[in-house]
Amino acid sequence: MLLIGTLVSGAVIALIAGQIDFPLMLEALRTANYWWLIPATIAAVLGLATRAVRWRVLLGGGLSLRRAFDILNIAYLANGILPLRAGEVARAFLASRGEGGVPVFKTASTIVVERLVDLLTVAVFIGLALATARAGVLPPELRTGGLVFGVLALVGFAVLIVLAARRAWASRLFAAVITRLPVLKRPAVQERLSAWFEHILDGLQPLTSPRSLWGVFVWNFWSWLASWLTGLLIMLVFYPTPDPAAVFLFIASASFAVALPAVPGNIGTYEGSILVALYALGYGATEQDRATAFAFALVVHFLNLAVNAVLGVIGLLAEGVSFGQLMRGGQPKP
Repeated sequence: MLLIGTLVSGAVIALIAGQIDFPLMLEALRTANYWWLIPATIAAVLGLATRAVRWRVLLGGGLSLRRAFDILNIAYLANGILPLRAGEVARAFLASRGEGGVPVFKTASTIVVERLVDLLTVAVFIGLALATARAGVLPPELRTGGLVFGVLALVGFAVLIVLAARRAWASRLFAAVITRLPVLKRPAVQERLSAWFEHILDGLQPLTSPRSLWGVFVWNFWSWLASWLTGLLIMLVFYPTPDPAAVFLFIASASFAVALPAVPGNIGTYEGSILVALYALGYGATEQDRATAFAFALVVHFLNLAVNAVLGVIGLLAEGVSFGQLMRGGQPKP
């Protein structure tokens, strides 16, 4: 998988390199107004804090807000360094540690819910980009893509709500399935799988509470608003007038980029996704435009990685684990 990621990143970097005038890109970096990165960084941190609150709502308050924030930041740091979204595995492991820890499979189910909510929001962002962009600028394929992803996310979310609301039925269905699989005939294996499935259903329980569900969507709104504000402020580093439609679109595009196979940190694919969004809105018409757009993409990615790195290291210190321990499966906190 790492080889595939390297090939994908290499191909994207080569494609970008063939389009960019690097002296013009360096000039854009030299003349940029970096003071805007201060409020952008604050907005980025607030976005992570509100994501931690959203996750804590899904956990049913199983972790303190401080631990939820630290563990989430560690996960994002690990996702930026390790392949295959390994940070999510680290998040499940860390949340299970200590007194009052959350079972691994319960945490895993909350991560699935998060991803579906995020996918719904990305579809909304594409719709907002279409609504706020200049007429005739965006290709119709984007409208179709946003609709498809939105429908898929809604269907997945509805399935999870049904499983959570009809827990006894879901448990019986799961038991019926595993008893019919020859490789799972051993009672001990079936008992273990059933216990894991119950923990997964535990993680879905907030979806059955209107109050918890409302809390998830409220904090999701604030977290994505902070992300949008971060993008708008970074645009001011390079552009005198920020473009709300461009911010909606490049954030949506970058959200898909992190799911692609790439080298750790999504180097190349992340910048490429932002360029695709900006070019679709006419920001790549000239060599100067393309150079400025690439400089902008680099700064967006750098700020993202820097904030995750700093907060991730702080989280590791707070949790009392080293990154090496995390990669080996960790050790109990004293």
